[in-house]
Amino acid sequence: MSNLEKTIAKAFLEMAEGLETGSFGPRPRIALTGMGSEHGEENAMAAAVAAARRGVDVRYIGTLEADGVTTVHVADEDEGHKKMEQMVENGEVDGAVTMHFPFPIGVSTVGRVVTPAKGKEMFIATSTGTASADRIEGMIKNAVYGIITAKACGVKDPTVGILNVDGARQTEMALNQLKDNGYAFRWAESARADGGAVLRGNDVLQGTPDVLVCDSLTGNVLVKMLSAYTTGGSFESAGYGYGPGIGPGYDKLVLIVSRASGAPLVANALEFAGHLVKGKVFAIAAQEFAAAEKAGLSKILEARKAAAKGSAAGEEEVKAPPAEPCTASIPGIEVMDLEDAAKALWKAGIYAETGMGCTGPLVMMSEANLAKAQEILKAAGYIG
Repeated sequence: MSNLEKTIAKAFLEMAEGLETGSFGPRPRIALTGMGSEHGEENAMAAAVAAARRGVDVRYIGTLEADGVTTVHVADEDEGHKKMEQMVENGEVDGAVTMHFPFPIGVSTVGRVVTPAKGKEMFIATSTGTASADRIEGMIKNAVYGIITAKACGVKDPTVGILNVDGARQTEMALNQLKDNGYAFRWAESARADGGAVLRGNDVLQGTPDVLVCDSLTGNVLVKMLSAYTTGGSFESAGYGYGPGIGPGYDKLVLIVSRASGAPLVANALEFAGHLVKGKVFAIAAQEFAAAEKAGLSKILEARKAAAKGSAAGEEEVKAPPAEPCTASIPGIEVMDLEDAAKALWKAGIYAETGMGCTGPLVMMSEANLAKAQEILKAAGYIG
C-alpha cells in the first residue's frame, strides 16, 4: 500500500470513528494505570473500554486485555506507575489518569463534579496537591487554575465563587484587586437571599458557580462526597474525579482518580483528559497565567504577605472602651482576623464585640458607630 493509500485509509478510519463516537479528529492518547484500585483491575479495564467507545485512544497499563484498548503489560502497580510516567515524559501519550502522583508544590488538581440538585457540572479548584504552602495564597491561585481548566473544557466565560471557608474573604479581596487591574473573570452570585460570591453548602449542591474555589483539602472532601453520596462512600460513581495538575510552567497532563473510584467515574476521567488535550489546556494556562501576572498577581500576593507580617510584628495591648449595646454588625471578616478587627475598633474608641452569624463571623457595635467602624475596617483591610 502506498503512502497516499495509507493516508486515505487513515482519514476514512478517523471519519468512521468520529461518526461512531461523535468525536472527530485525532483521538487523544490517554494512559490509564489499572492496578491498585480497591475494586480490582477489572474495574479499571471496564472504564478503559467505555472511554474507548467515546473516542479516547486508551493505553491500558496492567495485565488485562480487551477489544478497542491497547494494553501495555506490566507485572505490578509500581512498574505500572513508572511506565506511565515514562510514557507521559516521552510523549508516547497525550496524558494519563492514575490513582496517585507526586505533584510539586505550586501544582494542584482541579476536580470536576456533577452537582446533585440540578445535574450541573462544576469545577472544584482545587482537590489534590497544593498551589502554595500559604493557605490563602493557594486559594487565590486556585481561582486561576479553575478558570484555566473550565476554559479548556469549553466553558468560555466561567463564573467563579469562593466556598465559605477560612480565608474566603481575603481571597475575595485579592481576586477583586486582580479583577480591577484587568484580569477578566465573572463572579458567581449565591443562590441564597444575601447573594455575594462567597458561597455556602446550598450553592455547592446546586452548582451555582462554574468554578468553586477552596483549599485543596476541602476540595478533596467535596469531590469524594459528590462522587459517592449515592453509594455509601465506598464506590465513587459520579463525576470526573480529582482532575489535572495545573500550575505555572507545568506541562504534564496527569489526572487523578482514587482507589475508591468506580468504572463510570474513571471512564469520565479518561474523557476529561481527552477534553483537555483537544482544548489545549497548557496553551490556555500560559495565556491565563500571563494575564494574571500582567494584572499584578505576584505583587498582590507579596503585599498580602507583607501586611500579615506587619500586623504580627505590630501587636500591642489594646483595652476595650466602656461597653454599650451592640445593635449593628459587619460581616465578611475572616474568622482568623476577628479579634484583631475588634481591637482595631477599640483602638479608635469604638466598643465592639465578636460573634458568629449564619453567614459567618461578625464584628458587632452600636448603630451609631456602624458607618465609622466600616471605614476603619475597610482602611485596615479587614473588609472589601
